[in-house]
Amino acid sequence: MKEKPGKEPQSRREFMRTGIRGLAGLTVAGIAGAAARTARQGSMHWQINPEKCVQCGRCATECVLSPSAVKCVHAFGVCGYCDLCGGYHQPKAKVTDTAAENQLCPVGAIRRRFIEDPYYEYVIDESLCIGCGKCVKGCNSFGNGSLYLQVRHDICVNCNDCAIARACPSDAFVRVPGDDPYLLKGEQA
Repeated sequence: MKEKPGKEPQSRREFMRTGIRGLAGLTVAGIAGAAARTARQGSMHWQINPEKCVQCGRCATECVLSPSAVKCVHAFGVCGYCDLCGGYHQPKAKVTDTAAENQLCPVGAIRRRFIEDPYYEYVIDESLCIGCGKCVKGCNSFGNGSLYLQVRHDICVNCNDCAIARACPSDAFVRVPGDDPYLLKGEQA
């Protein structure tokens, strides 16, 4: 067997040392990967049970983040797409247009778009939503309840001692598995 010029042949001892180091490195990487996978699957997250939430407004004020990690979510399949939406309009609005004085949301996070008479599509701008729950309360009072609050886990810092959960008067905050962190309306937690 010819050796390449300028390169010393590797001894059997060097070959075994290199192989063992490589095998040890792969073992450590495999264990770390398995531990990370288990940690992700075994982690628990705070979430709001929409069946227990009373829209008290504390999600907007008690979260350690500003604005809150709690956002309004719209279940489009449940929505009636009504012109007179209880989650969009003030209860005593004289006109059903998009004027600010007629809107229920204090920060204008709900946008509506005309589809066809008499239907409108309502979309929540989560970057504006403060999690106050006024729209959810209005939707539940005068509509079919297609709006509800959820903790958005791409924003939440996942405190083990959630300030909102401690302040929640209806015990609507529950711990859910990290691999399925959202509760949909109609699911029991």
